[in-house]
Amino acid sequence: MSTAGFNAQNGTGKGQAYANGPSQNPGVNYNMTHQPTYNQMQAKAPAPPGPGLYPSGPYQPVPPVSSYQPGPPLTSYPSAPGQSPLSRPPMAGLASHTPPQSASPSPGPRLPPAQATPPPPPAVSSSSYYPSPQQPMAPAWQYNTAPPPPMGPSASMVTPPRGPPVNHVNPAASAAAVPVPPPPPSSAAYSTAPPPHMSQSATQPPGPVLPPTSLHGYTQPGAAPPPMNPVAPHTYQPSRPGYGPPPTGPPPSGPPPTMKPTPPPTGPPMANATPPPPRADAQCGGAVSSALSPAESDCQEGDIECPGAVAGNGPQATNNYNHVDNNMGGLTQPGPPGRHLGHYPSLPPGYQNTSAPHAPSPMHPAMQAATQPYTQAPQPYQQPPGGPGMAQLSPSLAAMSLQSSTPESLRVVNLLQERNLLPPSPVPAPTPCLPQDLQKVNCHPEVFRSTLTSIPQTQSLLNKAKMPLGLLLHPFKDLSQLPVVTSSTIVRCRSCRTYINPFVSFLDQRRWKCNLCYRVNDVPEEFMYNPVSRSYGEPHKRPEVQNATIEFIAPSEYMLRPPQPAVYLFVLDVSHNAVETGYLNVFCQSLLDNINALPGDSRTKVGFITFDSTIHFYNLQEGLSQPQMLIVSDIEDIFLPTPDSLLVNLNECKELVQDLLKSLPTLFEKTMETQSALGSALQAAFKLLSPTGGRMSVFQTQLPNLGVGALQSREDPNQRASAKDIQHLSPATDFYKKLALDCSGQQVAVDLFLLSAQYCDLASLGCISRYSAGSVYYYPSYHHQHNPAQVERFQKDLKRYLTRKIGFEAVMRIRCTKGLSIHTFHGNFFVRSTDLLSLPNVNPDAGFAVQMSIEENLDDMQVVSFQAALLYTSSKGERRIRVHTLCLPVVNSLSDVFAGADVQAITGLLACMAVDRSVTASLSDARDAMTNAAIDSLTSYRQSVLTIQQPGLLAPACLRLFPLYTLALLKQKAFRTGTSTRLDDRVFAMCQLKYQPLSYAMLMIHPALYRLDDLTDEGALNISERTIPQPKVLQLSVEKLSREGAFLMDAGIVMYLWIGRNCHPNFLTQVLGVPSYAAVPENLYLLPELDTAESQRTRAFVGWLRDQRPFFPSLHVIRDESQLKASFMQNMIEDRTESALSYYEFLLHVQQQISK
Repeated sequence: MSTAGFNAQNGTGKGQAYANGPSQNPGVNYNMTHQPTYNQMQAKAPAPPGPGLYPSGPYQPVPPVSSYQPGPPLTSYPSAPGQSPLSRPPMAGLASHTPPQSASPSPGPRLPPAQATPPPPPAVSSSSYYPSPQQPMAPAWQYNTAPPPPMGPSASMVTPPRGPPVNHVNPAASAAAVPVPPPPPSSAAYSTAPPPHMSQSATQPPGPVLPPTSLHGYTQPGAAPPPMNPVAPHTYQPSRPGYGPPPTGPPPSGPPPTMKPTPPPTGPPMANATPPPPRADAQCGGAVSSALSPAESDCQEGDIECPGAVAGNGPQATNNYNHVDNNMGGLTQPGPPGRHLGHYPSLPPGYQNTSAPHAPSPMHPAMQAATQPYTQAPQPYQQPPGGPGMAQLSPSLAAMSLQSSTPESLRVVNLLQERNLLPPSPVPAPTPCLPQDLQKVNCHPEVFRSTLTSIPQTQSLLNKAKMPLGLLLHPFKDLSQLPVVTSSTIVRCRSCRTYINPFVSFLDQRRWKCNLCYRVNDVPEEFMYNPVSRSYGEPHKRPEVQNATIEFIAPSEYMLRPPQPAVYLFVLDVSHNAVETGYLNVFCQSLLDNINALPGDSRTKVGFITFDSTIHFYNLQEGLSQPQMLIVSDIEDIFLPTPDSLLVNLNECKELVQDLLKSLPTLFEKTMETQSALGSALQAAFKLLSPTGGRMSVFQTQLPNLGVGALQSREDPNQRASAKDIQHLSPATDFYKKLALDCSGQQVAVDLFLLSAQYCDLASLGCISRYSAGSVYYYPSYHHQHNPAQVERFQKDLKRYLTRKIGFEAVMRIRCTKGLSIHTFHGNFFVRSTDLLSLPNVNPDAGFAVQMSIEENLDDMQVVSFQAALLYTSSKGERRIRVHTLCLPVVNSLSDVFAGADVQAITGLLACMAVDRSVTASLSDARDAMTNAAIDSLTSYRQSVLTIQQPGLLAPACLRLFPLYTLALLKQKAFRTGTSTRLDDRVFAMCQLKYQPLSYAMLMIHPALYRLDDLTDEGALNISERTIPQPKVLQLSVEKLSREGAFLMDAGIVMYLWIGRNCHPNFLTQVLGVPSYAAVPENLYLLPELDTAESQRTRAFVGWLRDQRPFFPSLHVIRDESQLKASFMQNMIEDRTESALSYYEFLLHVQQQISK
């Protein structure tokens, strides 16, 4: 197996793999030679092959899954509890999971001992994720060991005594950054009972108590709160020592803690002290100069102690809270007499101690699930008799172990006997087992989520658990309420540059201890003033210390140049193929409709480039009577004909822009030019955007075949289903990656819209977006007449794309508590230095994931924290920093680690890792590794957690869906084999898994199935005077279908409405508007608006599902005869297909491996 692919996340080289995969210590130069090589691990002994995919034996071919003949269902489980596993060997596709036989009765680690020379590569790699204790170097796929060098602080760091965070009172919420109507008093999703006031130190006088306020809720704008019936939160306390009292007295003597030095900047000094941000035309933002070195780019997020950047040093300007952002349309909340609380909405006191009513949730089930643990008002925090404050937890509570009270998450489930594991409502995110006052201010799981909500104390404990440790982020998510603070001083730790947050400890009024590196810092004078209560001397009640998600309007230290304007450049394919698809009409009309809604200010600029075999520029200079087209035919040496008039101010030249958009579709309607010089067009666009930065939107309909970046078809349609390993998942050329890195350096992001019925080599073209932090949109078989569903989807996606919020010249850094380290990033970005992600554009629909390891034992810690800081320039020219902080408990027993497992987050992270593995190694390696993940974690659970060994396949309740999700991944378009899958479809599915936030990706992995022909108002939601039915989620098996029914499958970016042959005539007439089954049109993609109760219910439910995601899923109404029926059936994950196991067969295979 080649190791070239691991040269990197940022590496180059002809034909190399460019997964945004393991980047251990990337530098800035493009040629990365210091990546660790991929250590292949010994394969498990392959099972004896049988003829074909299915060995001969008791399994005879079954009738097709759609035949619905009477008789036993295909996936029904045997009822005998002690049934032995199948005697046949495992299937060929899964043969590599059989471990070597051992003389020992108990299975040990399935890894080879260290050898002086590596063994020869086996026929099929084992692809296990887990490190071997004997191996000094961690293979790149291992998810729990950090590659060298460590990124955390050195082990020799001198740290002051570590005290627990103790500064929690009920948090204040600021005005929302998104306009929403004022929420009802009890609608905040976080409404909670107030904890008692905590004393900050022995000497601190009690200050005024903060008036009752609610935390910023995460409900959708203008909607009612979610229902208050989540799964009961875990009530157990992991076995760990109790919190000790905070240190008192003077700070410890000795040198302050030292961190690894950050290289000093080598570029121009920071300057540009500027007027206050709210002026739209003020040059008050700023960002990285395009020629910055990596060290300077750190300065973007203020990590180098820029002049005046360190809180508490030197003269400080007065804190100006008149600029606390308030986009809520003048929303004000009641407060004490004589005090205006417009910026931090508060609850009336009467609502403080009551839980919110059982109001309906406007959220999609997949997303609502993540919020459910947070929608229930927690019970009041019980104070131990020793005195107020979380720091004095009673020893009995701290020492309570799982032996005395087993939490629901550890309830033992025999997967072979429990048929209906899928809950009728979505799976909620597990709630970390934290003291209540910490948990209620914790970061929302839709924004920041860990695969393990209880962090193991040591790396060896993590290795033993056989589960990946990582974080999933949605950092720029649209939030209905977001506290925004303007301050001349942003308080940060002087050592590790962590932003002050709810989980720091205040030793007294004047000192706070960092929760990441434990350094004691001074509280700056201006931070003593609390803008919410208008009082002095209560730094622990400031909004920065009461909100885990907060946004700062950054002062001038965070700028290296004036903020860039919003600049939008559209690069349009106008070849004959493009004109035939008809996309140009849709694009031009959509931009005309939304041109006034483009994010920006008076400086916003736009430009247009079209291309076929030549490049066409458009002079839109003010004063011209009509747009002027300039053609450059020398595509080998591209140049800009009139550089100053190609990007124009939108406000000044709007009429010319509108004239161009009206004439573009007719300009090329007679063209016969078939060639596509995409590479040259991208080079021209890069030259045009380089001076300012901005967003490049590229629309392409065919394989580029002329000039630089020309590609040739690499797909063999005959090999789509039969090939054991899929070829050409990596780029054919490094042209697009190199250009993307150039774009990233100049703050240009490239978004790619691919509208094609032909192979376009998305594996190569996608690099232009992946490394410039852009996004990819893919519309296979797009045609304005033949595929109206894709046209509708394109229109809706384009409207969202043009009008959604955008951040320019952004960088993001993720920090974690000393002892933890981050070693691999997933998503669309460029890693500029070891842990700084360069994001020329950031959008609210982008997700990221990181893998972590434990470098130093966390013995003396009760909790650890993670902080993501995103610095960006808003479309209005403000420099802003959005900070998210997550706090999780540390545990020292394996049962506690398992109890905190988040099965959906684990599945999402495994999907990202498997995409990298597919590109750098092979698809079969990735499939084996995913299967081994399920086998290994359940093996560890059985061996190390279960006290009573029982027959069957046993799992803790929190992991009961892990084998099902693993099988779903194996059958997902990205990883499936044996089924005809177009190469571009497969690569796009891989892009989606790496880039989509978790709640959207889970629908693509495991779709939701609902029955629609019997919708009722029972249990329905009421949102904006609409009644939204809530049907149960069904298992993805043909046995759940009925010929008499109609079933909706929600697969994320597509929905299928399957109509049974004997569907009730009432549904056909009242919902579809047709008299009979035979009259259902072949290409029906819209539900007719009929004035019937059934039609209104059905449309309300489908519309509500669509409203919960930023992209637009197309709807296909299908019958038994429809071409799309095969796609619908392929998502029946629990059923057996010609090339894949049924869910029950997969469980038997997993059990067989565990019992060896």
